[in-house]
Amino acid sequence: MRTTLPRPDVRLLLVPLPDFALLPFGAFLDKLRFSADDEDRSRQRYCAWTLLGIDAAPVVSSSGVQVGMDTTADAVDLSAFDYLVVFGSRTVQASRAYADAYGPVLRKAAARGLPLVAIDNASFLLAEVGLLRGHRVALHWRHVAEFREAFPRIAVASEQIYCFDRDRITCAGGTAAIDMAVELLSRHCGRVRAFKGLADMLVDAPRHQGHQLQSMDGGGPDLTRHLARAVALMRSALAEGLTVAELAERIGIGRRQLDRLFTEHMGMSAHDHWTKMRMEHAHWRVTHSHHSLAAIADEVGLGNASSLARLFRQHYGTSPGALRAGRANAESEDA
Repeated sequence: MRTTLPRPDVRLLLVPLPDFALLPFGAFLDKLRFSADDEDRSRQRYCAWTLLGIDAAPVVSSSGVQVGMDTTADAVDLSAFDYLVVFGSRTVQASRAYADAYGPVLRKAAARGLPLVAIDNASFLLAEVGLLRGHRVALHWRHVAEFREAFPRIAVASEQIYCFDRDRITCAGGTAAIDMAVELLSRHCGRVRAFKGLADMLVDAPRHQGHQLQSMDGGGPDLTRHLARAVALMRSALAEGLTVAELAERIGIGRRQLDRLFTEHMGMSAHDHWTKMRMEHAHWRVTHSHHSLAAIADEVGLGNASSLARLFRQHYGTSPGALRAGRANAESEDA
């Protein structure tokens, strides 16, 4: 006799955009799988999910892995779901470019009162189609300045890895998708079921939405509270004309004490670390966007393209223009 499974506690419609990143997609989906059933049976009993595409064709991830779709935008019954979850494309520009294709189903879902979840660069898509007005947004710190420039009226939760704001949930991407999934499942399935499987995923404990990420070059778990706060402020204030002394004042310690902390844990002064952070951001933007050098210089608080080019060459041994030209040539050869 066939056993009929009860209605799941939460039902999610998953929408991976073309060229989506596998890490947040797989992390989020595997957390659902662990919590969906007893033991490790992987049935969609307590939570269920369906993959949606614009059409029935598989969607290809940024690593080339193809994922089959369960339903299409024309056929889906939105009333059968509790959330619509969008996984962003590899680049901001690509996510925004899908506004015409995915905008209708997103607006229809929002009009029906379906909460929308944006993971990784999907926040840019939701903002592009006008569905983040009046909401706070959590982003990867690398994209904060770009988002603020594109959507200056939308508030950014710059020191959060995910943000629940009424019927909008946003997530910085990466492994933060696990933390956000745990919080979402806790609200529908309870904390015991939401935490199920974390040990198998080698996750000690889910991080709170206000968790402060460590520096890109790593500082380990021994970073002090003041240093972690300084790194977070540096990220959120890349474009500001703050001095290190003003940064130290905001944290509540002296400039010399802050430099000692950075020298001890990062191997460089606070000023040098902040410059390195700015250059890493500028390098990523030069490589992955078509914005002018002047605009990128403003994003990282350097004021003009000449200063950016000078520091860029010091750090990377080449000019921003040469780097872009080399990448463009490589892409044309691959095409």
